Amino acid sequence: MKKFVCKRCGTCCQGESTVSLSHEEVLNISNFLGLSMEKFLEDYTVKKGENRLEMKVVNNHCIFFDEKNKVCLIHPVKPKACKELPFPKAIWKDEENFKIIKESCPGLSEFSYESLKSLFCNNA
Repeated sequence: MKKFVCKRCGTCCQGESTVSLSHEEVLNISNFLGLSMEKFLEDYTVKKGENRLEMKVVNNHCIFFDEKNKVCLIHPVKPKACKELPFPKAIWKDEENFKIIKESCPGLSEFSYESLKSLFCNNA
């Protein structure tokens, strides 16, 4: 079976909001950047509601997305939700979710829902 290859289009990193961060992810990213947790929180995150913390959005994409080179600047320590893209758990709930994600992900264009589901769900 074919292997999924990211086309580095940056679609996963774009939008009006980004992913939520856990305390552990905040520590990992701030350490990776060589920043205190306080400085990282101030410069790179935004609080959403009482208990939700997200990475900031700049120019309609994640603050850590390098638009010119189409890379994640924190790739080695990127949050779990980012690592799951373009295969979030919702993609396997029904084929319509897959179709929606497939429309925006060039890397998925060669795959069917059934082929990817059997590959990922049988190896999970």
